[in-house]
Amino acid sequence: MAIRRNREKQAGPARGASDEPVDLVRLVVDEITWYMREHKVSRGELAQAMKVSPGRVSQILSADENLTLRTLAGVFAALRAQVDFGLRPVDERAAALGRESTED
Repeated sequence: MAIRRNREKQAGPARGASDEPVDLVRLVVDEITWYMREHKVSRGELAQAMKVSPGRVSQILSADENLTLRTLAGVFAALRAQVDFGLRPVDERAAALGRESTED
């Protein structure tokens, strides 16, 4: 199963109210907590599956920590879930820069 839910705002750039980029860590943690809620996985169950303490799971899900790819991979494996992501230009300028580099 993929950790990807349908969002109305998914098509647009990830930006906050002040036009600042949304924190990637917060987006990932929100996806994980959504997945856990949808699949009725408690923090204690996740901790047990990851072989870590419940306190460590709380640290991971707080989004205050710089999560490594290794940590995230451990969370996804413990949830028996896969993650899908893609990159796209945030604005026209970024898209134009991409076209310029392919024309060389």
